[in-house]
Amino acid sequence: MNPASATIVSGQESEQRMSPEEQHSSPEEKPKSTDTPPTIADEKDSTSESATELLLNLHLNKAPISPTDLVSEKCSDESEKLLVSPKETAGEESEKVKATVKMQNTAEENSDCSSNGANGKMIVLKPSPSVMNLDQSFDSIVSPGTGRQTGHLASSESGSMMVDEAWERLRKSFVYLKGKPVGTLAAIDPSAEALNYNQVFVRDFFPSGLACLMKSPPEPEIVKNFLLKTLYLQGWEKRIDNFTLGEGVMPASFKVLYDSHRGKDTLIADFGGSAIGRVAPVDSGFWWIILLRSYTKCTRDHTLSELPEVQRGMKLILNLCLSDGFDTFPTLLCADGCSMIDRRMGIYGYPIEIQALFFFALRCVQQMLKPEGGGKELIERIDKRITALSFHIQNYYWLDFTQLNNIYRYRTEEYSHTAVNKFNVIPDSIPDWVFDFMPLRGGYLIGNVSPARMDFRWFLVGNCIAILSSLATPAQATAIMDLIEERWEDLIGEMPLKITYPALEGHQWRIVTGCDPKNTRWSYHNGGTWPVLLWLLTAACIKSGRPQIAKRAIELVEQRLSKDGWPEYYDGKTGRYIGKQARKYQTWSIAGYLVAKMMIENPSNLLMISLEEDKKKGKPRLTRSTSWSC
Repeated sequence: MNPASATIVSGQESEQRMSPEEQHSSPEEKPKSTDTPPTIADEKDSTSESATELLLNLHLNKAPISPTDLVSEKCSDESEKLLVSPKETAGEESEKVKATVKMQNTAEENSDCSSNGANGKMIVLKPSPSVMNLDQSFDSIVSPGTGRQTGHLASSESGSMMVDEAWERLRKSFVYLKGKPVGTLAAIDPSAEALNYNQVFVRDFFPSGLACLMKSPPEPEIVKNFLLKTLYLQGWEKRIDNFTLGEGVMPASFKVLYDSHRGKDTLIADFGGSAIGRVAPVDSGFWWIILLRSYTKCTRDHTLSELPEVQRGMKLILNLCLSDGFDTFPTLLCADGCSMIDRRMGIYGYPIEIQALFFFALRCVQQMLKPEGGGKELIERIDKRITALSFHIQNYYWLDFTQLNNIYRYRTEEYSHTAVNKFNVIPDSIPDWVFDFMPLRGGYLIGNVSPARMDFRWFLVGNCIAILSSLATPAQATAIMDLIEERWEDLIGEMPLKITYPALEGHQWRIVTGCDPKNTRWSYHNGGTWPVLLWLLTAACIKSGRPQIAKRAIELVEQRLSKDGWPEYYDGKTGRYIGKQARKYQTWSIAGYLVAKMMIENPSNLLMISLEEDKKKGKPRLTRSTSWSC
């Protein structure tokens, strides 16, 4: 895609660009404006007394915890509306960008987002004034503290300053459409070319949305607007090289551009046509469903999820995922590059990250889908898929010392349904590093399982999502935490957290990644370190009754992340170096820290992103093969 600069202006300036009809529209549609930057609520004292006692007990007893054990805090329905853009410093005029937009002509939004004018001519679009100019000065933002912290713990004062700075930078990333916040930019690095970092990515916005929901008081407006706008984009006609994508596909990202012909802001969506490798995102729809459930849990407002359009959006996503085909597994078949790891990294097949998100989304839909209009039949299909998927993942993806020893002694060419080695995995295919990596205490869900293939790599996102969604059993969740403690230097190192372990090197790297120069060993997705994953680890630790692990990781982050300029990722085996191509002031690195901080201070926030174990599900056991010998 063509690089494009973008700018953000205050709500007042955005209103001046609107037509007179819009300026005299109903009060609820009229954008707010202010002459002063929004105030930042103090987060230092958000932990309730009972929540503090709970954390202390967890720290001492290390007992597993379910969301029902947490202290539930009611989210205010009359939260402050501070989602307005602060004043901007003067910047150079943004570079004009021409774009052709092909959209479905819907009656509801035709006047706002049609690609053709009244005379049928192509519209020239330029960067919207609702998006920040990446070249502008950041003097107005709180600057990081000077001097490196000594020891392992950052002072409370320094931590407070880091939180304040994080909120300031998060607000700077807000993107506005017609004066209303609809998302956050991927990054605001004035020293680097914009590329596609000036867009709102669905998966990137998730931690930003959580931060706004967990804030005290919560600010759910931006989350609601984001959910509705991405839902509208789902209805677009989606074409890549003359091929039409499935109706339920959610966009990977979108940007706000200014339509000079109509004098209005408009949305431009990307469904994978501009992505690396031209792969449509499988995970976007799942993140959207999970965020919808988090919004409902926080606000206790079910009107959004019960809207006919929202119900239809969920059904479209599920129909796409639950469609009949040639699959013999309950897992979802995916291509490389379909998730957070959006480049070729050998995750094709049935990657654990997608399976865990799929399971999480199915369980969220169980709570939100209404039985009317074909919903009852869909719910029944969901129930059956959840049972099959949980059995498949818990049994075939799980690896601990005992299971590794069993696989090491597998017999091959086993037939019939009683076979133990159901996927005909050859024991000689087990990589040498696994035997040294696997501790006697602990275990994890491996990266992929398919015929004659087991990807033994550790993937943090899939394992943490499995804990939050209760896809992993309580015993497995405890074992995953044990593994993290036992292999702290490998998985955490000097900067949390490794997205995958170990890195692909040498000939294997050349074959698996296609000699990808960005995914060199211990960089980016190939064993790189991503601070955004801190919120996932924190949530999984709290649910597993091991908050001390998350506290230790947060302390490491607070020593460097702000001073290094909130980079996207770190390089090196221990995460010591800022990524060679990492953007600074990466929004989800900022939001991930805020979410982790708010959860560790107030564990009741876990209720928004965690599901209890389904006690109704049975626990089927594998049948030992008659050809197995001890």
